[in-house]
Amino acid sequence: MRLRIAHSTSYRYEPPASGVIQILRMTPGSHDGQYVAEWQIDVSTDSRLDMHQDAFGNVTHVLTHGPIADLTIRVEGLIETHDTGGVLRGTDERFPPGLFLRQTALTEVNPAMATFAREMRSESDGDVLGFLHALMVQINEHMTFDEDPTNSGTSAAEAFALKRGVCQDYAHIFIACARSGGVPARFVSGHFLRSDGTVHQQAGHAWAEAYVPDLGWVGFDAANGLCTTDAHARVAIGLDYLGAAPVRGTRYGGGAETLTVAVKVEQAGRPGQWQSQS
Repeated sequence: MRLRIAHSTSYRYEPPASGVIQILRMTPGSHDGQYVAEWQIDVSTDSRLDMHQDAFGNVTHVLTHGPIADLTIRVEGLIETHDTGGVLRGTDERFPPGLFLRQTALTEVNPAMATFAREMRSESDGDVLGFLHALMVQINEHMTFDEDPTNSGTSAAEAFALKRGVCQDYAHIFIACARSGGVPARFVSGHFLRSDGTVHQQAGHAWAEAYVPDLGWVGFDAANGLCTTDAHARVAIGLDYLGAAPVRGTRYGGGAETLTVAVKVEQAGRPGQWQSQS
């Protein structure tokens, strides 16, 4: 499948900020199921943009700018994807899977989640892939997609208790429960070609990958209740959202900050729709 993707993030500072530093993880890489045919990144100001790779191999751009009132970061490109049944191959794996058993503040389990995971792990009778599929289905049934009650700092335990959240929350819950069951899991940020125009998500998309012995890393999209397909475009990975966020940084001075994000994902040659969040 050929996916045409555009992602815009705009900041407005009133009064202007005296300086900003942003780390951008908005540039995808190629692997066996994904080929980046075209990609470009544009910034609205004459900013310094330094490209690096972070510890996980994500392509990052560090943006620095002095006094500023408005800032818009745009990326756009064309990605060719292939359905691999959710199995990830051909990626640059810099760490052993066991690293992704490490808990973070956003992916800790509470007693209810630990019980939830333990029961499914027991029922799977040693079948790791079966456990992960059951976990994905049960989280999808437990949660209701809702943009209002959670934010980027909401933990897996908080979202699990609320039974509501966005794709990021579904991914954090899946990761927390998988790790609790002894299965390495990590956060993935990217984009998803929606088949149902009534499905509203925050800008971009998020899912999880879990490590299955003798198979490797497998993508699980709990928010949509399916393993990753050629409708998914993978951009960055991390232990949780904070390590894979499209834009993360800080500012100096300034007053109120207004953030507007817009994402466009369409099959190349077909009309798409903008999903916006302000």
